[in-house]
Parts: sequence; structure tokens; C-alpha cells
Amino acid sequence: MRTKEKNIDKSFIFVLITAFCFGTMEIALKLDGGSFSALQITFLRFLIGGLFLLPFAVRDVKKKGIKITKGDIIYITILGTVGICISMTCFQLGVMNCNANTAAVIISSNPVFTMIFAHYIVKEPFTVRKAIVLVISIIGLIFVADPVDMAEGNTSKGLLYTFIAAVMFALYTALGKLRVAKLGGMVQNSGSFLIAAVIELVIVLVKGDTVISGITLHSLPVLLYTGIVVTGIGYFAYLKSIELSGPSNASVAFFIKPVIAVILAQIILGEPVRWNIVFGVCLILIGSLINMLGARHNK
Repeated sequence: MRTKEKNIDKSFIFVLITAFCFGTMEIALKLDGGSFSALQITFLRFLIGGLFLLPFAVRDVKKKGIKITKGDIIYITILGTVGICISMTCFQLGVMNCNANTAAVIISSNPVFTMIFAHYIVKEPFTVRKAIVLVISIIGLIFVADPVDMAEGNTSKGLLYTFIAAVMFALYTALGKLRVAKLGGMVQNSGSFLIAAVIELVIVLVKGDTVISGITLHSLPVLLYTGIVVTGIGYFAYLKSIELSGPSNASVAFFIKPVIAVILAQIILGEPVRWNIVFGVCLILIGSLINMLGARHNK
């Protein structure tokens, strides 16, 4: 019993680290001032993040005796394509075309869509409670986007890209449940990050873009922050919180992330905190809370 309580205490520390790292992501991406293209920054930050997680993945392979097959490599490649090449590239395009606070709230809604994909991919039941959560969260997203009276800095294109990113990241999360018991989170994430980085690099080169253009004394700190802190440490802390107390407790990070992002976007970027953002965040958090409490009750 004491061990379980200690794990929960440790997990909460990792949840807070996760929330801070993920909560500063949109602000950091905004601060690069458009120095990088969407493909380029996605390639660079997930290359750095994948390399950061690689030693932990190698340790797990040796410690747990994990045997990686051709099927596993194909699976990890699909994960990387969905979660990074599509989702995170769309997210970067979304951040470039809308406010950081709006992007942060929309991407934080991804756990709501995960339960839909999980129903079809890993046969998790889609209950009435989950349907209520989905409706509440979608209403919250509509308030956040506020298409009738869109906030200055938001564009329809930016909102669409960010919404696609949230849905595709949800698909990435649901797909990740298929072999996580065999491979472990570190192996799956590090592998998918690095393979996706290679794919992004190929696309960048085919387009004729240069990989290192935009890397200056001004943009380098932001690049290192998004690569090491947001992607590397953020995902490490998230995976550790899942390992210590399960995905339901770890998902609390997505409660805290939008709050941190909205506050920092106002302080650092001067983005106004409009009533619709606050109301939308509250609805999404209520939906997430109902979902999380339901998941714990069913255990």
C-alpha cells in the first residue's frame, strides 16, 4: 500500500513537469518568430527529443529483453507518420496561424477523441458517459474557436490545422495502445520520433529546403528548448507518470496544460484572455474530469 502511495506521489511530480513542458510548447514555438518552416522545426525538435529518449529506450530493451521484429518497425513507422509527420506538422502550421492560447486548448482536447479511436482500435467500450464527455468537449472547442467573433490573431486555417492535429494525435495515442505492453512507452516514442524525423528530413530535402537555415543565436535557444524540454523531458515525464500510476492519473497533465498556456501566452505574448477561452476551457476540463473519474471507477 505504501509503495502504491509513493508511486502516486512521484507520479504527481511527473504530471506537473509534463504539464509545464507541454504548457510552454505553443509559447516557445511562437517565440521562434517564424525562423523555421513547419516541416523543419518538426524535424529538428523530434530528432532532438528522440535522441533524448533513446538511452532510456535502449535501457528498457536490455532490461526487459524486448525483441523488436520487422512488424514492430512497421508499426512504429506508422505511429511516427500519424503522430509526428501529420499531427505535429499540422500543429506547427496551426500555431503559425492562430493564437498560442487557442492552439493550446484545442490540442489539449485530444484525449476526448482518443476514446473514439480506442473504441474501434482496441475495442474499448464507448459508453453513454463517453458520449456526454464528447458533446461537452466539442461545445467547449466551439466556444474556444468562436468562429462567429474570431479573436484577433486566429484564422480559420489555423483553427482547422490545430483541430486536425488534435484528432491525429488522438489516433496516435490509440494506436500506441496496440503494442505498448510489449515494447514499452520509451521504445515506442523514441522509435516513432526518430523514424518520423527521418521522414520529415526526406520531405524537407525533396522540397529543396535547407535543414539548418533559420538556426541563429536568436532561434537556437528556442529550438533547444522545444527539442530538449518540451519534446524530450515532457514526453519522458509523461511516460514516467503513466508507468507509476496509469494513464488516467497521467492525463491530469492535460487539465493543467491549457491553464498554464493561457496564462503564459497573456504574460509573455500579450494575448488577451477572452471570456470564450475561459468558458471553453472550463467545459473541456469538465468533460475530461468526467472521463477520468469514470475511467478510475471502472478499474
